[in-house]
Parts: sequence; structure tokens; C-alpha cells
Amino acid sequence: MDINKIQLLLRLKKHGAKFIEGSLSDHESLVRAVKQVDVVISALSSSDISTTATQLQLKIVAAIKDAGNVKRFIPAEFCIDPARHVHGLEPAKTLNVHMMDVRKAIIEANIPYTSIAANCFAGYFVPNLCQLGSLLPPKDNKVSIFGDGNAKAIYVDENDIATYTVKTIDDPRTINKTLHLMPPENIRSQNDLISIWEKLTGKKYERSTISGEDFLAIMNGANAIIQFGITHNYPIFYEGGYLKSFKLKEGDEDATKLYPDVKYTTVEEYLKRYA
Repeated sequence: MDINKIQLLLRLKKHGAKFIEGSLSDHESLVRAVKQVDVVISALSSSDISTTATQLQLKIVAAIKDAGNVKRFIPAEFCIDPARHVHGLEPAKTLNVHMMDVRKAIIEANIPYTSIAANCFAGYFVPNLCQLGSLLPPKDNKVSIFGDGNAKAIYVDENDIATYTVKTIDDPRTINKTLHLMPPENIRSQNDLISIWEKLTGKKYERSTISGEDFLAIMNGANAIIQFGITHNYPIFYEGGYLKSFKLKEGDEDATKLYPDVKYTTVEEYLKRYA
């Protein structure tokens, strides 16, 4: 009864996708499906901070292990590298821990894998200038600034995330590693995004500051989704941002250096769609 999913599947079919049926509640059907492919890319939602999402991914890991033929597995992470945020704030911390549980299971099963550290999906941060409660640009010429607004983050177009993911599936340089999507022109602060939008539209925005304490206070009485969003976004905007001391380490690769042929979408190009 999910019309959006049905239409997505039909579009994929039109582009030549072949469908193989399997069920997360039927291990043998998963094994049969996995045996027909070389690469498995998990597109399971990771927004469920309960154990459900973890359990579902572990079922895929078990099927891949039993099938024994998969040459590469891409788990459903596609976020800021969870390995670097297992000591964050709850409830976002729980999701990071769960994703690392899945990664541990992959390694223990000796499954060749690549983790995709996609950083921040542009659609959730760029057009709304990082404002909460909307995915569109503010209409009242007022914006809230988180902290001093100068913390840098990496914003990546969703189609580019897909492109880099497919690039890596048969690349021996990324096997058993984490691929970090770090387009240099998209390492921007919230103030940068606002200034770019002001230049595109010719408007000037009134800026008001929200302290870290007030930002976290939004969680009081809020539902689980809001609480997750606040604790996920806090290290992006406050205490210097999650890139403050970020350095690639052993086991990490930079996608833009491995695949310089990819013409990624810049923040400016992304914002032009909304101007």
C-alpha cells in the first residue's frame, strides 16, 4: 500500500533493474537472493534508534555469511562516521553504537565491506539553512544561528552519495575501509550557507543566536524523533563542530581523492534549485 515505494520500484525497473524477491523474516529467502549477486548494498533505514534496525541488518549479515559468495557489502550507515561518535549524546549515541554492532558482526563474519561516511545529507541542511522544522528556505527573512554559526560541516548531495557508493563496490582500495565523502567546496559553516543564499536571492536575513544549552532544551517534552535530531545535530553545530579535530586515520579513504572524475554538486548549485 506504499504508493511512493511502488512508483520508485517501477522507475528502477524502467532503468533496467532486475528484482529478486526475499524477506527479512525468511532467512532462506535472503540467502537465495544473496546468492544471485556479487554486491549487497543495504538501504534499510537507520533512523530507528531501537534495536529493530540493528536486528534487521544483522539478518542481512547472516544471509551474506551463509551464502558465501558476496564480494562486497555496503551496510546502511550513510552518515557521519559512527565510529567517531559512540561517546556522543543520547539518544543519537544509541544509534551510533548499534551501527558499530553491525560493523563488528560484518568483520567477525569475514565479509568484505565498505562503510560510507556520507556526512550530512544536503537535503536536510542546505535549503533550510540548517533551520529546524522545515526543509525549505525561511520565508520570514529570519534565521536562527546555532552557536556562533562558524562550525564547519560537510554537506553532500544525495545523488552524489549514490555515485560515490557505486564507484567503490569493485574498488580494491576501499575494501574493509570507511569511505569519507568530503567534497572540498561543500565544507561549509551555517553562516556560509546563509551568506550564499543571501547572495543568490538578494535578501538580507536577521540572525538570532541559540546557545548550546537552549538548543538541548528543545528536547524537553519532545518526541523521540525530535530528541534524536537534536542530539545528532548538536556535535555538528556546537563545541567547534565535529570537524574541529577531524583527521583521516588508518582504514579511512577520501572519496574525492580516489574519484576525482566525479563532478559533485556544490552547495551553491544545490541552493540554486530553491532560489
